[in-house]
Amino acid sequence: MLFTQGSGGNPSPLRLSVQPEKRYQLWQTEDLRVPWIYKQAVTTTPETVEYEIALNSATERTLFYKLQPTPPAPTIDWFTSYRGERSQMEAHGHFLLACSDGGFLQIGESGSPSNSGRILVIKVDENGALIWKQETALFIEGSLNLGNSALEVADGYIILGSQQSNGSNSGQNSMIAKLNKSTGVPLFIETFDSGGADAFEHAATNDTGYIAVGYRQAMDSENTFYTEGQGQLTFLNSNGVQIASFDLNNYLSQAYRIYPTQGGYIISGQAAENTQYGLIKIDSTGTVLWHRQYGFESVDGSADDDHCFALDVSTHGHLFLSGHTRFGYQSSGLNQTNNWDTLTCKIDGSGNLIWIRRQGNPRGFDPRYIHDEAWGIRATPDGGCLVVAGSGDEYENYSAHSQDELSDKWVVYLIKYAADGVLEWETTFGDPGEALGWDWAGEDIVLTSDGAAVIAVDNASFGFLKITPLFNP
Repeated sequence: MLFTQGSGGNPSPLRLSVQPEKRYQLWQTEDLRVPWIYKQAVTTTPETVEYEIALNSATERTLFYKLQPTPPAPTIDWFTSYRGERSQMEAHGHFLLACSDGGFLQIGESGSPSNSGRILVIKVDENGALIWKQETALFIEGSLNLGNSALEVADGYIILGSQQSNGSNSGQNSMIAKLNKSTGVPLFIETFDSGGADAFEHAATNDTGYIAVGYRQAMDSENTFYTEGQGQLTFLNSNGVQIASFDLNNYLSQAYRIYPTQGGYIISGQAAENTQYGLIKIDSTGTVLWHRQYGFESVDGSADDDHCFALDVSTHGHLFLSGHTRFGYQSSGLNQTNNWDTLTCKIDGSGNLIWIRRQGNPRGFDPRYIHDEAWGIRATPDGGCLVVAGSGDEYENYSAHSQDELSDKWVVYLIKYAADGVLEWETTFGDPGEALGWDWAGEDIVLTSDGAAVIAVDNASFGFLKITPLFNP
């Protein structure tokens, strides 16, 4: 730890000893009683032995600096997984909630929309032990039942998704439910027909109840990801009763996540035709304040799919988006290039892009065949973010080994970016013995009070994966 004080002159730069070919984090503060502020990532070259910090001659403040090695990638602390009340049916989670009591709640489905799909919610304690599961009381009929996300309020958990609208598997209705925190028993269940196949994807609280986002008029109602619908915004009271709704289709074909931010709410999702990330800011009345699109747009006839499935807002008001892209991909021939890769953006509070990063294929296979599909993101205390994805291949004509890894065995893929977009590390997690499911895929991630994280894992069950600490709490 070093410090300097501005003198109004031309102070000499600070020179700190470093090791060559290492990654460091530079931190700064003017008060040792408050948290340090992350400044930038530092990657040294083979020749580097000192790192130089240029000092501002105009400052009269005392400034403290520290340069510390970037923490290594985490390892597994514990893992546990559960299926629903119908234990013979596979279960697939989509969203993970860190609860105020230290436990975790995961939501998704048992079965699938084409095969006995039912909303499933599972609550575990801080060590992954099962507290309760809820499936039967949320089921009415049919298969088109989706569990999309959850929200904690003072006296319960708010559940967002859709329920089968009739027994013919021809439609869905948007659903909001409230569950008892201790038992998972429903306190209310409300459904709304917003037009065709429709669903709530996510919600935030407001002064009168909730603001929910989702879609209507879905063309692919059995899809648990991109349904080819029309974006929808709905205001509900505290009992889940609809107050008003707004069409978002001019901005988003599927509104996927909503979070409060300074001056309103940020909503992310899929732009038209699913070719760009879409982001809008609304005020508390639902008025659109601004809208933006991000990603890559093909000009040579190759794929330009950019699928946005993850949003987080940092304590400093920065916005983080993630998902996956096939930009530049050719389906066959000599020009075939990378398949799905993760695509992550950092954006300021006004919607201006700070950086965008594409990353994938962590195990070094042929990138034409590897899918790296990101579903969750969390802003980190250092100004960066964690992105969680699944990585593997789905091709009958391709299977490869690399360092005792098999390409068609899927793994959890975890990526850490620094505040300035530098890739600090990437790592993967998978079942080493196939006892806990052949394939693992990361679905969502939350930070924990001890500086670690828990990852929702799809291993044909609801998996809860706790990793070792990343930060000092």
